Amino acid sequence: MKKYILKSTLILMLFTLICISCTDSFVEREPVYAIDSENYFNSEDDYYNALVGAYDLLQSSYINVLLGEIASDNTVSGGESANDVIGFQQIDDMSHTSINSNLKDLWNWMFAGVNRANYILEFKDKTDFVGKEQIIAETRFLRAYYHFELVKWFGGIPLKGDARFALNDEKTIPRSSTAEVYESIEADLLFAIDNLNPIAPETGRATKGAAQALLGKVYLYQNKFASASTVLETLINSGTYSLVTNYNTIFENNAENGPESVFEVQYFDGQGAGFGCLQCSEGNVAVGFNGVRNYTGPLFDSGFSFNLPTQEVYAAFEVGDNRRDVAILNIEDWALTTGATYGTGYKHTGFFNRKYLPRQGDSNIGDQNLTNPNNYRAIRYADVLLMAAEAFNRGGLNDVKAREFLNRVRRRAFGDTNHDISASGAALTDFILEERRLELVGEGHRFFDLVRTNRAASTISGFVANKNEIFPIPIEEIQFSNGNWQQNPNY
Repeated sequence: MKKYILKSTLILMLFTLICISCTDSFVEREPVYAIDSENYFNSEDDYYNALVGAYDLLQSSYINVLLGEIASDNTVSGGESANDVIGFQQIDDMSHTSINSNLKDLWNWMFAGVNRANYILEFKDKTDFVGKEQIIAETRFLRAYYHFELVKWFGGIPLKGDARFALNDEKTIPRSSTAEVYESIEADLLFAIDNLNPIAPETGRATKGAAQALLGKVYLYQNKFASASTVLETLINSGTYSLVTNYNTIFENNAENGPESVFEVQYFDGQGAGFGCLQCSEGNVAVGFNGVRNYTGPLFDSGFSFNLPTQEVYAAFEVGDNRRDVAILNIEDWALTTGATYGTGYKHTGFFNRKYLPRQGDSNIGDQNLTNPNNYRAIRYADVLLMAAEAFNRGGLNDVKAREFLNRVRRRAFGDTNHDISASGAALTDFILEERRLELVGEGHRFFDLVRTNRAASTISGFVANKNEIFPIPIEEIQFSNGNWQQNPNY
């Protein structure tokens, strides 16, 4: 069963709370009601239900994961043809502009998450009850998560503190600087760390460890290496998480929320979805998009053949690295071994993102390509170890610790100590960043790793320095602001 937020319809970009309906084990009920939002938050249930709504937009972050790979050198756009999801094709080619429907979706959905969190925080002092600090801490974690996604993609964004955005705010509230956005994210996460428990009250909800890991990543993105190393090493030494022995099991649907999972976005396959409202799907839309086109055979369902790994990333794995065939499906080898058949689409490479391919046996109610139950492993313990290694190394703090954390990941990958890295300094940095690529391929991190380490221009075809480090604000937002917001440079 899926673990949280399985259906909520919460309209918070305006002023009225219309309804929330929730199913499965996060909330085993379906309240439906209409109420003036200013007269809400009179009970613990009201806060809890609003928190469910704030979690719900995490499911829309599937687009962030897809585009974080397609924008990088890890994958190409794919699809049926050069006209299939034009926004994907443009981002793959680095020809995107402010008129891009997929970037507009990303902006809208992440800001919807911010506004749902701000709704709770606007009324955080209205009603007291035992355990409210937990809900407020989770809310601030979620706001930090959404803000982090927005600042990664778009740079400085408008902030409104603990209040919902209202119509016409875009004409008066300026875009904050990137530094100001990060300052707000840090404050939210420090509060969350102080008020969250190491164990979630329900599977899928944020924990102290999730807040620590996200804060470490936020510090790393700002090159605050000392701060990153401190918070990440504290998390590692807590013993809360561990590497799963068998890498092959991590991404199967029966291995979700395991000991390596620091934070997962929960998905569900028991509720229908359609293209008219992709953000309404409780399933992982990216999984169907990743699927093998016209596939018939064992284990997998077919899909739309987007987000295709390149030959270059497939070949980057060393001999003996057990991760390659778990992360990337070589469809020709698979077909020869199993007798499977498949079709080819645009930019066919012969490879597919196996971590997030649709598996057979799911309910897939409605359109099976939009309702896959595969959870997104948003923060894995292996990521934490590699971030800590990077912080200790790039900060010039302690290469011994950096190698220790790096080699923990490599020992799991190879099943021995014969592939340990002994380098130091800049050479060790190169090994750590390459390890991030291989360990996390297909998980949406590669583009931002290249940007924040100043390697994107020399690595990504078509990338223009001083432009493509961030993406353009959707043209509609610039127009609505009536001159209050300036477009990102060179767009």
